[in-house]
Amino acid sequence: MWWNVLTCGFSWCNLDRMGHALSFLGTPAYGADYNPEQWDHAVWAEDLDLMRTAKVNLVSVGIFSWAHLEPRPGVLDFSWLDEVMDGLAGAGINANLANATASPPPWFSRLFPETLPILEDGSRVWPGSRQAYCPSSPIYLEHALGLTAAIAEHYAGHPALAMWHVNNEIGGHNARCYCDMSADAFRTWLKIRYGDLDDLNEAWGTSFWSQRCSEWDDVLPPRQTGTFHNPTQDLDFHRFSSDACLDIHRAERDVLRAITPTIPITTNFMVNAFKKDLDYASWAPEVDIVANDHYLNTADPEAYVELAFAADASRCLVEDTPWMVMEHSTSAMNWQPRNIAKQPGEMIRNSLQHVARGADGVMFFQWRASRAGAEKYHSGMVPHAGTDTKVWREVTELGAILERLDGMIGTSVTAEVALVFDWESWWALDERAHPSIDVTYRDRVQALYRSLWNAGITVDVVPPDRDLTPYSLVVIPSLYIANRDMAERFDRFVASGGSAIVTYLSGTVDENLHIYLGGYPGAFRHTLGIRVEEFFPLREGEQVTLDDDSTVDTWCELLHLEGATALASYVDGPLPGVPAVTEHHHGEGTAWYIATRLDQAATDALVRTALKTTRVKPPIPRVTAPPGLEATRRSGPEGSYLFLINHGDEPAYVRTRGRDLVADRDVTGTLSLKAGAVAIVQEEAD
Repeated sequence: MWWNVLTCGFSWCNLDRMGHALSFLGTPAYGADYNPEQWDHAVWAEDLDLMRTAKVNLVSVGIFSWAHLEPRPGVLDFSWLDEVMDGLAGAGINANLANATASPPPWFSRLFPETLPILEDGSRVWPGSRQAYCPSSPIYLEHALGLTAAIAEHYAGHPALAMWHVNNEIGGHNARCYCDMSADAFRTWLKIRYGDLDDLNEAWGTSFWSQRCSEWDDVLPPRQTGTFHNPTQDLDFHRFSSDACLDIHRAERDVLRAITPTIPITTNFMVNAFKKDLDYASWAPEVDIVANDHYLNTADPEAYVELAFAADASRCLVEDTPWMVMEHSTSAMNWQPRNIAKQPGEMIRNSLQHVARGADGVMFFQWRASRAGAEKYHSGMVPHAGTDTKVWREVTELGAILERLDGMIGTSVTAEVALVFDWESWWALDERAHPSIDVTYRDRVQALYRSLWNAGITVDVVPPDRDLTPYSLVVIPSLYIANRDMAERFDRFVASGGSAIVTYLSGTVDENLHIYLGGYPGAFRHTLGIRVEEFFPLREGEQVTLDDDSTVDTWCELLHLEGATALASYVDGPLPGVPAVTEHHHGEGTAWYIATRLDQAATDALVRTALKTTRVKPPIPRVTAPPGLEATRRSGPEGSYLFLINHGDEPAYVRTRGRDLVADRDVTGTLSLKAGAVAIVQEEAD
């Protein structure tokens, strides 16, 4: 058992949670989901040897092991996990130990079929995959908390235990359940939010279509209907579903915290282009370490830009909390239509991009690529072909690089530009019954972020309630929902000397999705110095020319100037002569408004104009940076680290001084970085 393991020289976590929750590792966290239950015992010793070779210092254990830990109802078997944990401790490898509640075993669904989720159309989700439970099920929670307590009590004080991993990707496949238990929980949530039915009816606008509720039992989840849902009902169900999943995390976390109060606790988020079910800005204060799972959209040849966005968003979910990548892939995934393998060097670039933007650890799914199961074609740190492979050579190379970053833990990334990102606006704007199916929330978010990336600017991706005063420039793409507080803070920011870029369909509705009357964008009209009389969405494939020779599509607006000046106007289309891009000097600051869907080149040009006005500069001069060169900086009391990642096809030459921790050599004057290469320069002070 674990108490007999010799731990000479092994340091396990025993820290105040208020400190940096990953500092006990000394170097950035490096490892993967480790699933030894999938393999014969003979493989386990080899795993430990290979982990030491790769410089692995942290592995996630037990995530999908409920069926092994509780093979029959009430019968617990920790013997195999004891052996694994003892082996990790003896090898000096830390365990991010899961409470194993992510996927109930088959016996649970057989005994408690009422816990299985119900879809919008009333059909039941059957077991045979994972996350086959309703988030609002008290039966699921009772059993999950019992298992959590048993695991925590058994492993409290174990020398390998360094972190707790609550559940896994909570809500990844079951965030919205429409069963009767969910309906009851939804009504309880609404009573807390609104207090009484009159306030709910007012918020939901139920006078439309005779939807007024006279009893709480009239209130249902937005199950499948003959036509459009009530949009505020649907938004509230999104909010409720995110909170219901968060309640699972809180309940399981609190059991762990009560038994092992000094062990930091996390759960893995999914901040990426694919997942929008959970509002992670509200989740982030509930963890000791923000952990994100990120997988490239392999259909995008420049997916590294979206990776940078996800990293910046993860870093900024909550202030003063460390973050790490809990999962990404060494090469191909298994769940996209076409699972493209990573090119040589791409895995290292991906990993160090996250680190460059503040991550204090990079881990993978998973340690060994599985032989069987739904994810057997998902790459691992140890691939099917073994260690004489591109993947393994890069795994060991990355481990060596991370080990040299021993002074970087806890350093920070500073940005002068903020991009406001809001899950609720994403939920609401992407629903049906809007002026154009071609308008989506992430479209303008990604376009404006890409423009900032192209300009080499480091960005904080922040929720709408974040203080804007630290920034010189704030970018607000399609912030469909804006309450009065957000509107007032935005106005003060600009009037006090800040600069801002705002796009169409921002500030259109309040938190209940009620239109601000008097003209769009109602919440921001005064600050922007404009009034939009009517939306003019374009037909599929239709394009319109502006008088600056750029071409736009998808969206136009009948806009009137009320203090702003026109920077570009429509030449043709439905609104010739009407302003399309405006500038307004408001108080001491400047606000630009984009009333149409600019192409990327025109978006880049406007962003460059705003950056020139605000005098925000990139970490290195862009005149020396070829396309595809990404430069970011992490700084702390002991110095700074300049990350240079060359995604392009041309070599880059950067003037800097210090020590390149990737090549492990000194740099004096000019650093030459070939295509696809990475450098991390521990900079010398001027």
